[in-house]
Amino acid sequence: MSTAAPLPVRASRPGPMSPTPRLALLLAATALGFLFLPPALPALIALALLAGAAGDALAVRRPPRVARSVPGILARGVPAQVVVDVDAGGAATRVRQPVPPDLDLEPREADGPLTATVVPRRRGRHALPAPAVRVEGRFGLGRVHHRPAEEAEVLVYPDMPAAHRLVVAVRQGRFRDPGVLTRGPLGLGTDFESIRDYLPDDDIRQVNWRASARTGRPMSNQYRVEQDRNVICCIDAGRLMAAPVSADAGPGVPLTRLDAALDAAVAVVLVADEIGDQAGAIAFDSTVRRRLSPRRRGGRAVVEAIFDLEPTTADSDYELAFRNIGGGKRALVIVFTDLLEEGAARSLVEAVPVLARRHHVVVAGVRDPDLDRAVRTPPSGVRDVLAASVVVEALDARARVVAQLRRGGAEVLEAPPDQLAAACVGAYLRAKARSRL
Repeated sequence: MSTAAPLPVRASRPGPMSPTPRLALLLAATALGFLFLPPALPALIALALLAGAAGDALAVRRPPRVARSVPGILARGVPAQVVVDVDAGGAATRVRQPVPPDLDLEPREADGPLTATVVPRRRGRHALPAPAVRVEGRFGLGRVHHRPAEEAEVLVYPDMPAAHRLVVAVRQGRFRDPGVLTRGPLGLGTDFESIRDYLPDDDIRQVNWRASARTGRPMSNQYRVEQDRNVICCIDAGRLMAAPVSADAGPGVPLTRLDAALDAAVAVVLVADEIGDQAGAIAFDSTVRRRLSPRRRGGRAVVEAIFDLEPTTADSDYELAFRNIGGGKRALVIVFTDLLEEGAARSLVEAVPVLARRHHVVVAGVRDPDLDRAVRTPPSGVRDVLAASVVVEALDARARVVAQLRRGGAEVLEAPPDQLAAACVGAYLRAKARSRL
């Protein structure tokens, strides 16, 4: 996460001047003096107060120096710190930081420097407005409102910390997936390479007990990790991926199926970087919207290319996307899409067999926990019975699509949104362990 440089002072005219509550209170008390004192005296006092307010405002007309520190790159749902420092030459200040609806900030204003926590709720590019600074004069009678800095652009990526946790788990041999452990100790390779001294982070299954007995110290087997395999994330950004899932990214901002798919795709490409494979991506709806050919250390480029994808209202053209993958080097192709609508999935079912002849295809989708819950929960009335019947019909349609995809040569996996990334990484490691790439 990078931190933006301090914002420069903007050369502009002074902001609007306004009285303070103290001035209003003093003028009200002076007005009462007209009831008991000669009119000239309260009038002179009022003029003196107004003159003092004007003097206060003139003294703080110069825009203060503002330095705002905010990460230029954030991750959806991950808190980060925003700091706004103000130098107004010793004058009292009140700082307020406005934010767009897709960013939550707490607190939004404070006296003097502002230290706040921002939580992004939606991926993409967001404009963070310039902070507003209210500078009060020495006597507390007049003040001036300034906007002395420029707005900044904030990039909100998918859930990068979760992806990095999976990368670390793979690196340290702590990633646990039943399909990965059947061949090879870490699921990353099956070719024996050498015997070396045992390291504290080694998996217990790597220990070579015979060599340990001969040498009198613990020894481990070293396995060769197959590298330079191609991994392509094929991301559906059509209308079906705009549907929300039960998980919530925050108040009023639902987590969409595309959000969950991008979280999983980011995890896969970063794991590919860790293992030494080549990562690429294709994002599509009725057209190809983003395309990156597989390359070494390509995970970062993929993340930068897809982080601001938003679903459209167009139907997805799977055949077009698969043609852009081509028939080159065999690759693992993970197709992130939605399988709930049988009619929309028909074109996917027709296109998968052609792609599966050349590549190992995994079709990954989000399983909505609300649908499963609707079937398992005993109905409490006629409305619940009708709702459950609709859900059962939808799940049956999805099961038919899954069966057709498997007959077409694709591996199909579905998982709740918070488990989809780990499920996709597991499928990737299984494919490597079983030499399917």
